[in-house]
Amino acid sequence: MTKVNIYYGGRGLIEDPTISVMNKITQVLNELNVVVQRYNLYEEKKGITALPKTLKEADAIILAASVEWFGVGGLLQQFLDACWLYGDKDTIHSLHMMPVVLSTTYGEKDSYTYLTKAWDILGGLTCDGIHAFVKDALEFENNAGYNGVIEKRVEDFFRCFTGKLSTLPSSDNAVRDTVSRPTSIDLTPQESEQLSEYVSNDTYVKKQKEDIQELSAIFRNILGDEAPEGSTQSNPYAQAFSSHFHGMADIAVCFALELTDIEQTLYLYADGQTLHCSDVAAQVPDPNVSIKLKTALLDKITTGQTTLQEAFRQGDVIAKGDFKILGNFDHLFRFHN
Repeated sequence: MTKVNIYYGGRGLIEDPTISVMNKITQVLNELNVVVQRYNLYEEKKGITALPKTLKEADAIILAASVEWFGVGGLLQQFLDACWLYGDKDTIHSLHMMPVVLSTTYGEKDSYTYLTKAWDILGGLTCDGIHAFVKDALEFENNAGYNGVIEKRVEDFFRCFTGKLSTLPSSDNAVRDTVSRPTSIDLTPQESEQLSEYVSNDTYVKKQKEDIQELSAIFRNILGDEAPEGSTQSNPYAQAFSSHFHGMADIAVCFALELTDIEQTLYLYADGQTLHCSDVAAQVPDPNVSIKLKTALLDKITTGQTTLQEAFRQGDVIAKGDFKILGNFDHLFRFHN
């Protein structure tokens, strides 16, 4: 059974004219005994990196974009990036693609050219597609002349990917074969697909980051660059927090201070009158509050020039978690007079 996959990069709004065009395309292909599978990328946000493996199921594909203000949108770009990084290049090289771009503002021709060029560089085969500016979606959908053009383009697409219509060679393919190669390790198609599934798994990625942090701490300890486990000497700010810590009875909270400019995290776990500082997530409970800030701001906090609450009110700090607990931070660590 012949199959065509549609990858839709719009937002799924009811007034999006791209949806009505995809429905018309599906109707025509079904009449030609072609099975159509649509992937709405806005519903597949967390799994876009794993979608290139679905290319193997198809005899041809359609990339459908909605231009609402500029370009094809981030979701379709993510899918193309995933095809470049994780897609089976042998599969792509034999796969015909028809671009479909509908614009409600401006730029449908630019986006149409962009999709065509992107697929050419990936090594795929491109067919003539559909691009149009739509002022009134309902009028466009009910226009018999427009529907006739769409039907003709879909029929030409069908002849193209079934081998009944030849396509001319493109110079982009020559560029791809000579200079345009991904700067990644050489993986088999099976390894690339497996890697794409891991990348789309947030839990796996988080666990890998924690394991890397723990291994880094172990090796620093072996090399003598870190104090023994549980010591507060492993982070330059740990001593400052320890010396200004004022414990509170019946309290057990954990703060994660993520220093965004040096990609380092300090965990502060206050349990009653005891404070445990660590740069390894596995050594403390899950943080009640995660705080993102820069080292320059943390320097001001630890020298008493400002407080965390003041920095948070001014928008210099990004916090996530229990905000009631966040209010205890300046009481537990008293750097100000």
